[in-house]
Amino acid sequence: MMKRQASSFYPHFDSEEKTTVDKMVGFFNQIIFKHEAILTDFLDPAQRDILKTVAGGDLLVQEFGGYHEAEKKRVYLSEDWVNLMPADYQVTACEIYYPSKFTQLTHSSILGTLANSGVETDTFGDIITDSAGKWQFFIKSELFDFFTQQIDRIGRTQVKVRAVSPKEILVPEDDSQIVPLIVASLRIDAVLAGISKNSRGQLKAAVNANLVKLNWHGVKDSNIIVKVGDVLSLRHFGRSKIMDITTTKKGKYRVVLKLWQTQKHKQKD
Repeated sequence: MMKRQASSFYPHFDSEEKTTVDKMVGFFNQIIFKHEAILTDFLDPAQRDILKTVAGGDLLVQEFGGYHEAEKKRVYLSEDWVNLMPADYQVTACEIYYPSKFTQLTHSSILGTLANSGVETDTFGDIITDSAGKWQFFIKSELFDFFTQQIDRIGRTQVKVRAVSPKEILVPEDDSQIVPLIVASLRIDAVLAGISKNSRGQLKAAVNANLVKLNWHGVKDSNIIVKVGDVLSLRHFGRSKIMDITTTKKGKYRVVLKLWQTQKHKQKD
């Protein structure tokens, strides 16, 4: 295998992702020079997509984030196949204990507390809830003592953080909605305009401002045609996945989306 050059991957991704490209190419080159596997921090889907593109067919990529549908995952990158168990990824599930009869926690308040605790955001993974007051989050196992000692309050609420076994991990709440949509075009701005009720002009401005992502990557072209399986997101509004596309008798498109809206927009509806 030859050393990778980060610059050769820049044209494939948004300019704002150059730092991530550099990091993933660094992982690749480290492995081919040292011949030692790497276990990464938690990577989001866009970062993992870049890593898989850089690795190509030359390295094996295995990933796990603590539970089946995890969005953020740690990645085991190696030259040869290794039969990994979940414990090998060194992910610990933590539950937040608090007086749930008297107060409520939110995803944003938990995220803010974790992000401001003195560690990088890639040292922890998803934050999940069962919608009945229970909250859990996933961390790098080596930082368990830090999180349990440092996180004793979320907002004004006193909390305790304790590890839970794999059998105790919550089944996360799925607050998505299935939304059918009739659009004249499959352009990304047209589909997002139909979902968000914003004008095409507003969506074009959002694309130019890097507020729109397609399959977790920023887009600069509002003329991109979407397809089944694509994940679209509009900052401050929400995220949707295209589940089906059919043509109507009048030549328009019936798009079926799975939609996750931000809490702010849910409260408005």
